Amino acid sequence: MKFDLVDIRAFLAVADLSSFRAASDALHLSQSAVSRRVDKLEAALGVKLLDRTTRRVELTSVGRSFVPRARNVLNELESALVGVQDIAQRLSGLVTIACVPSAVGYFLPDIIRRFHEKYPQIRVKVIDESSSTVLTTVARGDADFGLTYIGTHDADIDFTPLLEDPFVVAVRRDHPLAKKRSVAWEDLEGFDFISLAQGSGNRFLMDQAWAQTGHRPRWLCEVQHVPALISLVEAGLGVGVVPRLAMPPANHATLVSVKLKAPALSRTLGLIHRRGRSLSVVATLLFELLVQPRGRLA
Repeated sequence: MKFDLVDIRAFLAVADLSSFRAASDALHLSQSAVSRRVDKLEAALGVKLLDRTTRRVELTSVGRSFVPRARNVLNELESALVGVQDIAQRLSGLVTIACVPSAVGYFLPDIIRRFHEKYPQIRVKVIDESSSTVLTTVARGDADFGLTYIGTHDADIDFTPLLEDPFVVAVRRDHPLAKKRSVAWEDLEGFDFISLAQGSGNRFLMDQAWAQTGHRPRWLCEVQHVPALISLVEAGLGVGVVPRLAMPPANHATLVSVKLKAPALSRTLGLIHRRGRSLSVVATLLFELLVQPRGRLA
């Protein structure tokens, strides 16, 4: 039988995405090249793996049974290559990670830089979306794994905790609250407030904290994502409550993080992936790099 790893990878991409076009985008090959690879694999095996029409692509019964075997073969072969430095430099593929925007800056730049230095032929795709979208993206299989703070109680998701991320008050250095060591939630009522929109995971956590205090500020402006909120605070429109990871370093020229109390609030950030489905070898390499200890937040 004459076929190679690229043929198996092309078949699995089509099987996972149910589309030759999506598979060609993921593999950075033309649709005709992906089709030839699948045809070659089918010819080598002497069976039909996919039923193709003008509207959709479906696995045959043989194709469905072949998927887990093909995935095991690919993973075992790639695992054998990872330990060889010269071949590790040539190991290729695509890793897709879904990540909440507020955690992108803290986790990903250094990790992706180190990952690229060791595996220069492996590409990384980052889907920076809300926590609910990250969870859905991973559950659907559109991302290999995710970095978020929800999913701990989902029966179909494995959650690997990484660190606790406290919420802080984001203010400008010239704001009266910037001089305080800590601020209670009720102290925010007297200032223009920038709020996150209803429906976000962060807003849900903050609403629970507001409910405990019996206080709630009247918001001046509402945004969908934390980075937008921080930009408005930096522009001087008001103050806001955000996760600590979303804030710039302590020596930032304009912004300051002030500790929140009564009650203190935090979220657990971690990695999520679909339970019962093994990560590919290239995805495992990035996953394990993220799991390595990074130390506590200062």
